Amino acid sequence: MVKVAVLGASGGIGQPLSLLLKLNECVTELALYDIVNSPGVAADLGHINTPARVTGYLPADEGLKRALTNAHLIVIPAGVPRKPGMTRDDLFKINAGIVRDLATGIAQHASNAYVLIISNPVNSTVPIVVEVLKKHCVFNPKKIFGVTTLDVIRASTFSSEVSGADPCEVRVPVVGGHSGPTIVPLLSQISPPQSFSKEQIEKLTHRIQYGGDEVVKAKDGAGSATLSMAQAGARFAASILEATVKGKAGIIEPSYVCLEADKDRGAHLKSAVGGLEYFSHNIELGPEGIHKICEIGDITEYEKKLLETAIPELKLSIEKGAKTTITNCIYF
Repeated sequence: MVKVAVLGASGGIGQPLSLLLKLNECVTELALYDIVNSPGVAADLGHINTPARVTGYLPADEGLKRALTNAHLIVIPAGVPRKPGMTRDDLFKINAGIVRDLATGIAQHASNAYVLIISNPVNSTVPIVVEVLKKHCVFNPKKIFGVTTLDVIRASTFSSEVSGADPCEVRVPVVGGHSGPTIVPLLSQISPPQSFSKEQIEKLTHRIQYGGDEVVKAKDGAGSATLSMAQAGARFAASILEATVKGKAGIIEPSYVCLEADKDRGAHLKSAVGGLEYFSHNIELGPEGIHKICEIGDITEYEKKLLETAIPELKLSIEKGAKTTITNCIYF
């Protein structure tokens, strides 16, 4: 039995994400939790002819506990979406409390689950979850992931529009964080190899960093990137399930993670990025979650400057999220 819980399942990301997870053959039980409408979403998805059984829970009657109990994988898209003129700081003020409460539920009822955090701002919400789990002495750094897959998907799509390559075949490493200037696309490491002019690199970099703004503007205040984010979240969830349920080796995905998940490579990367505790980069997944953090490799002078700009921004975001008192615990 493989139970997946979606926390925030009735929202703009949560509904299409839940649909895509219902179609995943690894999932045998899909538990949907939200403050409204989750039983209705569950009933709707339950009519789809795939084996996964779907249940919906509300806060009443210990709904969060019931949704989380025995979960193998938890995906958190809960929170308010970004609107025109809204900064990541504005989002933080609203979403921080939501994520903290959900993390407390996870610590109490599903401490061994793999946790995928979509709720923005990811640069801060991941440290919130980590600090809550540390307070409850159940923190396993190999099982906590900030979902930054959308940045890589955008990089593949946007660069292919310029080069004419098949976007399904293109991979661009994106490092740093998951907001504006903290997003650092390494176009020099694009695969298959492609050449771009300096002007093209600068334009592509800016578009990848601020791709979310395109959607917010195009939706004219009616929403943010929900469908593409749902697909990105489902892709990452599928990779986690392939590695942890099916035992498939060599799966590489980007994620914003706590660098102590890989003692050796994480320490080396931490030193290279100004002592940051969290960083987004390619990771290799394994049966226990994070098998290893990949090396950054050689980067251009332009990319080094982008990284230099990203580091202080990331530091501030991490400090903002990591306000929970750290207790002395023995970690996994």
